[in-house]
Amino acid sequence: MAFNPGATKRQKEAARREYRQKKGEKKELRKREKAERSKTPVAPGVDPDIAGIIPGPQPKLDDE
Repeated sequence: MAFNPGATKRQKEAARREYRQKKGEKKELRKREKAERSKTPVAPGVDPDIAGIIPGPQPKLDDE
């Protein structure tokens, strides 16, 4: 069995590049989503994390 460390190293480097690229894409997506969320107006004195949440029992999803 022949062992070629150069080929293994290239595979690892390619995997690292791909991982970094995907990570960068996710980071950009989160950055855009965060910017869009901050654009939506919320009434003063209202926590934007819980804006629009209605307390109490929630309606059923299926119409039975």
